[in-house]
Amino acid sequence: MNERISRYVDNLFEPYAGAKSVAELKSDLLADLNERFAELTAQGKDEQTALNETLGSIGDIEETLGEMANLTHTLERQVLVNFSAQALKGSDFAGVKLHGGKFMASELKDADFSGADLTGSSFKASAMQGANFDGANLTDCSFLTLDLGNASFRESILVRTQFYASSLAGVKFTHLKLTDVTFSAVDLRNVTFDGCLFDGGEFKNSDLRGQNFDGQTLRNVLLGSAALENTSFQRATLQNVSFAPPFSLSKKYYRAIKTIQFEGASMDKLTYNALKGLGANLSGVTVL
Repeated sequence: MNERISRYVDNLFEPYAGAKSVAELKSDLLADLNERFAELTAQGKDEQTALNETLGSIGDIEETLGEMANLTHTLERQVLVNFSAQALKGSDFAGVKLHGGKFMASELKDADFSGADLTGSSFKASAMQGANFDGANLTDCSFLTLDLGNASFRESILVRTQFYASSLAGVKFTHLKLTDVTFSAVDLRNVTFDGCLFDGGEFKNSDLRGQNFDGQTLRNVLLGSAALENTSFQRATLQNVSFAPPFSLSKKYYRAIKTIQFEGASMDKLTYNALKGLGANLSGVTVL
């Protein structure tokens, strides 16, 4: 094997070290070049001429190398972020950075995601009872048709996070800000909200009957399509919160509004007047 050919090929492939597909190409190219060099010297050409002709036969391979390396890294990343259909009960994901992770139909009961950066990840049709998301970054994450029973979201980052048609019985949202978070077709009657600030977002076709938002802060939140019988907003702060349904008002809806408790709440004039028009009991409310 010609050492000068080896050094030339090593330098050519050095920027793409670690990419398996490129490594295989390097091995094949090195063998072909040495074979070509041997043929030229066997024809009587001196080593320098043979070397020049051998290396000149390579052509422009750098673009091909770059494309292959990028493809390899992309495929490796896809494997790394895809945890679908896996048995991961009690697994430790604490503190990891996993953007765009996929957890579909996986066993994740009691899994620890505390402090993890899970931006853009999706969790679907998985068993996630008791999962720990304390302090996790859940920006643009989606939780779809799964069981999150007794999961913990203490001081988590929830931005544009979606909860859809999932079981949240016993879930605790503690000391956090929910920014443009959507709860859609979710039963929230046994969920705990403690020390939360809701900034934007919607409770779409969700069950909030008997839910306690006492002392919480809600801004720019849509509640109109939720079931609200006996919901409590005592001592809560409401700013530009809409209780108006997206459909025509019914006697049932008016009756539900009258069961909501607002004692000690503070609200802006628009929210106050809208609730007053719906027949809500606003005694003890402070208008900001």
